[in-house]
Amino acid sequence: MRWLEPNRGGATAMSALFQYQLLGSSPAFRKVRLQIERIAGIDATVLIEGETGTGKEMAARAIHYLGQRKDCPFVPINCGALTEHLIESELFGHERGAFTDAKTMSGGLIQAAHGGTLFLDEIDSLGHKAQAALLRFLQDGMYRRVGSGKIQQANVRVLVASNANLLQLAEDKKFRKDLYFRISVLSLRMPSLRERTGDAVELAEIFVSRFARHYGRDKAKLAPESVAYINSHEWPGNVRELENAVHRAFLLSDSPRIVLPDVAETAEADSPRAVQGFRAAKVEAVRQFERSYVLQIMNETGGNITKAARLANQDPSAFGKLVRKYRSDLQA
Repeated sequence: MRWLEPNRGGATAMSALFQYQLLGSSPAFRKVRLQIERIAGIDATVLIEGETGTGKEMAARAIHYLGQRKDCPFVPINCGALTEHLIESELFGHERGAFTDAKTMSGGLIQAAHGGTLFLDEIDSLGHKAQAALLRFLQDGMYRRVGSGKIQQANVRVLVASNANLLQLAEDKKFRKDLYFRISVLSLRMPSLRERTGDAVELAEIFVSRFARHYGRDKAKLAPESVAYINSHEWPGNVRELENAVHRAFLLSDSPRIVLPDVAETAEADSPRAVQGFRAAKVEAVRQFERSYVLQIMNETGGNITKAARLANQDPSAFGKLVRKYRSDLQA
């Protein structure tokens, strides 16, 4: 769910950071925001690292819209959602007839991002052939469409992201070291929620307010016991996990008090069976909806996660995790 659309007409630094949910008052996150503002003004390749759910794409968008390319396209691509034989075609485009399914010519994402920013998420999932092709492009901005002998040139700023330790992968010869040095001209590390003291509760309250406006439940408020739970939980999925947990608790709540499910199960252990049964039924209903929706949309797109995520208006990485959750049903 996208709460705020980018202001492409000269947003201030603070408004751009707000638009991409880069919110938090902890010293660790204030430092990151300052780094983003500084990096945005330097037109160079940036490597954004951090655990899953720390906001790497949001940081990339903020860097783009705070920079001099803000009026040109921001084009994201999830490398992990593409097969090895498709990545070069997606990036560089292809000529008609270049391969079996190439029924028309495609300019590719680099052409689409001309003048703007190309964001490559999960870059560690690229195979060695695709890494070599990307390295050649980064060296001089020159590339060829698949099936073409004509050299193209593009003026594109490249931002990349990974939740893996790319330097270690390079040392282990699982990622090209020369490509690592090329993409890490500038680097930014997004801190985990565990490192952002106090930010989890601040973000949870913001999420509740936004859900309340979206669903028309103005009196909704985070319950005190939920605050204690949020402060004590590790949040391995970071901000994405926190937002999903709050969203789920909001939808399952029968009162203005928003109680995260884990807390609700503990607090209501002595409640009548009818209440527990009702809550369990709602949880099961949500699970059945997810399963049915994933099966339907994956069937409609022939199993293409990128297309399915686009139709569902979801981030490909997050949608991919949902697909993996119901993988056994898809293979049945």
